[in-house]
Amino acid sequence: MSLPLSGKRIIEIGHMLMGPYCGMLLADLGADVIKVEPPSGDIARRISPHHVGPHNAYFASLNRGKRSVVLDLACEAGRSELAALVREAHGLVTNLRPKAIRKLGLTYEHLRQFNPGIVCVALTGYGLDSPFAERPAYDYVIQALTGVMALTGDPSGPPTKTGYSAVDNSAGIMGAVGLLAKLVQGQGGQVDIAMYDVMLSQLNYLAGAWLNAGERAGRYPDSAHPYIVPAQIFRTADGWLTLFITHDDFWRTFCAEIGRTQWIDDERFATMAARRGNRELVLRSIGEVLACETTGRWVERLAPLGIVAAGVETLETALASEQTRAREMVADIPLEEGTLRVVGNPIKISDARDAFRAPPLLGEHDALVPGRAS
Repeated sequence: MSLPLSGKRIIEIGHMLMGPYCGMLLADLGADVIKVEPPSGDIARRISPHHVGPHNAYFASLNRGKRSVVLDLACEAGRSELAALVREAHGLVTNLRPKAIRKLGLTYEHLRQFNPGIVCVALTGYGLDSPFAERPAYDYVIQALTGVMALTGDPSGPPTKTGYSAVDNSAGIMGAVGLLAKLVQGQGGQVDIAMYDVMLSQLNYLAGAWLNAGERAGRYPDSAHPYIVPAQIFRTADGWLTLFITHDDFWRTFCAEIGRTQWIDDERFATMAARRGNRELVLRSIGEVLACETTGRWVERLAPLGIVAAGVETLETALASEQTRAREMVADIPLEEGTLRVVGNPIKISDARDAFRAPPLLGEHDALVPGRAS
């Protein structure tokens, strides 16, 4: 069945992760995404040591369902060919640096002469115009500059980056949202997404506490929440349990199940405010109980009661889980050389099914460029 973005053509001039992830989200929703690559190709084609046939695993994880054309935008002929593609496109996504974006004419200000209805999305580190605009920006650096790294890890250890590319992925999603908003509006224009801004936005309530009450954000042991107690990981007899009790009804249920009914009326434990005020005592007391049984046993006992409790799983375990299978979040793409396995589309559409296509080979669809021979 028709996907929501069927009939929309998006040009992607991106590399590595942020721009390509944005483009892949749009392709998964039905857009015809034309990936414009330099003659040497997106560097992501050479990142991973793993291949399925001719497809690099890193590149494949971010570029399925697209079409690839090679344009040399450093020369006038390549820019003319891009203009021809722009005339038939609804949007353009790029994650080059601002100077390169302007030099290559990838802004709405330049491209509207060919297509006033096109939406141009610039995904950059610090925005198209800012004091830091031309500084190099990578996921790691943005985590360091926005406080994300300082907030992550054990308080006794060094600042720590997140375990995956949180900034690149988040900015890619924001780029897709911005582009879709302009498409719904029905007007061309420039969408300016800065990785820096995206991460500040996602620090919402922590930033609000500082801006409005002067409360500094900090790190807590065992990944604990700053306000909710208990909401963290606990050691069990064989691993780790994530426990998140958000209100007092669940607290009373939890106390009854673990055999600590005395905590229900204890003024140090009974309310969310009391537990926050007596954090160390509450967490130590809970930890002593949870250490006596396995993670699996605690999940079996607590989850059916509506209490948020889960084991800390590895990515490999998650990919093989019943939940992943039920949601069809691992998909197989058949190739002549074998099967390419990919993580699926998280956006499920009630009247459409995912039909993933292989990532493109470099220049595989050059015939799409007007005037080129097929």
